[in-house]
Amino acid sequence: MRSIAGLWRWRRNPLCRGTDRIEGWLTLGAVLLITLATPTAALCGGRAAHQALLETVRDQHRQRQQVWATVAETAPPADSDPEHGSGYRVAATWTAVDGRTHSGTVTTDRAAEPGDRLRVWTDARGELTSRPMDAATAATHSVLAGIGTAGVAAGLVEAVRRLAVRRLMSRRYARWEEEWARVGPDWGRADRAN
Repeated sequence: MRSIAGLWRWRRNPLCRGTDRIEGWLTLGAVLLITLATPTAALCGGRAAHQALLETVRDQHRQRQQVWATVAETAPPADSDPEHGSGYRVAATWTAVDGRTHSGTVTTDRAAEPGDRLRVWTDARGELTSRPMDAATAATHSVLAGIGTAGVAAGLVEAVRRLAVRRLMSRRYARWEEEWARVGPDWGRADRAN
């Protein structure tokens, strides 16, 4: 509020240059845009991301099925491998929805013995895949997308304001140079003519 009052006082100040007024109005406009337009951008970005992610959720739930896998043999506990996650690796076989039998390495969070049954997710070809995304995860990602959109919108407004202020400053310095070139040679001389 103090900055708005300060901007109002500068209106009639004889020392205030036109570029100072423009810079003040640019700052006020940027603050208003960030305050009003950023939440709108966040809402629009979050909503668009939510719709796209919900479509992904529907697609993944249509394309992925959970089937039973039977443990054939166990392996030592897995290290923290980003590809397989942490836990126990077991060789298992499973029958896909199309009736074909598949086999592969399954990572589980508990120790399993040969003959144990585990639930695994498979794709349309019967290959192992990750669990489908749920609606709560989509909502969380949508909120993060909205926050990111708000940050980008605010950053864009501030970047445009800074570019405009930079141009104003270069124009201000150019005028100072012109004034100094005109007044500078006579500066401080007692015998200069008025």
